[in-house]
Amino acid sequence: MTDVTLDEAESLLRRRQYRPAHALCMQALAADAANARAWFLLGVLTDDHGNVLRAAELFGRAAELDPAEPRHHAHLARTLLALNRHPEAKAAALAGATLPSDDALTLDTLGVVLSRLEAHAAAAPLFERAVALNPKSASFHYNLAASRQFLGDFDAAEAAYRSAIALEPGHSRAWSSLVSLRRQTREANCADRLAELFAESGDAEARLHLGHALAKTYDDLGEPSDALAWLGRAKALKRAEVAHDPKEDAVLFAAARRTLEGARVGEGHAADAPIFIVGLPRTGTTLIDRILSSHPDVSSAGELTAFSLAVKHAAGTSGARVLDAETLEAARTADLRSVGETYCAHARPAGSNRFTDKMPLNMMYAGLIHRALPNARIISLVRHPMDAALANYRQLFSTRYPYYDYAYDQAHTALYWVEFARLTEFWRSHLPPDRFTTVAYEDMVADQEGQTRRLLEFCGLPWDARCLAFHENDAPVSTASAVQVRSPIYTSSIGRWRRYGEGLRPMREVFEAAGYTLD
Repeated sequence: MTDVTLDEAESLLRRRQYRPAHALCMQALAADAANARAWFLLGVLTDDHGNVLRAAELFGRAAELDPAEPRHHAHLARTLLALNRHPEAKAAALAGATLPSDDALTLDTLGVVLSRLEAHAAAAPLFERAVALNPKSASFHYNLAASRQFLGDFDAAEAAYRSAIALEPGHSRAWSSLVSLRRQTREANCADRLAELFAESGDAEARLHLGHALAKTYDDLGEPSDALAWLGRAKALKRAEVAHDPKEDAVLFAAARRTLEGARVGEGHAADAPIFIVGLPRTGTTLIDRILSSHPDVSSAGELTAFSLAVKHAAGTSGARVLDAETLEAARTADLRSVGETYCAHARPAGSNRFTDKMPLNMMYAGLIHRALPNARIISLVRHPMDAALANYRQLFSTRYPYYDYAYDQAHTALYWVEFARLTEFWRSHLPPDRFTTVAYEDMVADQEGQTRRLLEFCGLPWDARCLAFHENDAPVSTASAVQVRSPIYTSSIGRWRRYGEGLRPMREVFEAAGYTLD
């Protein structure tokens, strides 16, 4: 009888009839307090009402009572991820991934969690199984395509993106991802179809993806003015929606500089394994990560949130954002040794000697990183202001995070670069030169071997020629550079800004007002 009761409860939940569903779950638990399915359905109900913390507790109870049911682990992992409890989320997802399942949604959920936690090799087979079980789901094909792209299988990724579009012709994320895979040509491009879809959509997110795809297309076709015009159209609705204020960025950068105040000798954790690669996005952080992780003594941990989460926990602030001025201020007096220990425990890949963490926004934490991990190395990327700002303006960042909202506006992007450059100079003048260094993207392109030797020496690593063949590194890449870093270094992105002429005047005026010489 209990199974029938819970079948009905699950049916009611699907129809969002929560009160009778809750009553049936409680009835089942009154008969058997160890009924895992009842606890699970209460977790679904609670999660639907926005109480993610309580939902995670309920899903955890269900997984404890019935560890052989994969969807218990999948939903536990999903809620733990939402709570930024990443190590626990990964453990739950991996536990679920080992179990047999014929439920496509459960498999997809497990894959999404693992993909967001940089475990792409573990995620891909789950997406494959989800698509096999339900080939009519465009979202499943999209997730499979993205996973294949991360793993460097671009032909298979293209096929899966096209499958998603065949099932859902207006799938804007699939369109933008498909266009990003290959150079568009006069003979082979989707500009007309993309423009039709853009005109038909009034959704800010869809227009962002479709407009970026059109901008990429016209850039590839050698029509920079049209590309820039499409970027402006793509970002217009989202720019109005987020209402980004550069003054808030200035407050955050000021708080970052103050994190060195109160530093005490010997306060940090002595581990020297981490190598942090920081800088503004699209300035070469992925390139440096691939170069260093091609060394046999170095593993790439990807773009981690582990340090920011450790800081947030130690600071004890209650705001929803992990990175904000309040948290940076509170972290100044936190137990930074514990931060360093927690970070290493969660970030270090199994069996690795040294490892890289290429989260660009770790630049904001460089002072705290040095205090928490005084033996860690920090490599900061710098790039010509116009090229760097243009690359950020052209980039389609994830809209899940507010930290890149500056990129919806040319002038705001330039103002952010100015603040970032000033913070870089502050760290360079206040942190030990054997712990913090900068490398110019242009210098790496001009002298790959010389700069690689310098960086290996800075990290205390012996020379290894494999670092020069970084493009042969077959490890997954989950950033916007996933396609580029599988090719040798190229020079075409240096001076790219010049081809846009007067179209970049708002950006250029900011830099000139800040005293930068651009030509």
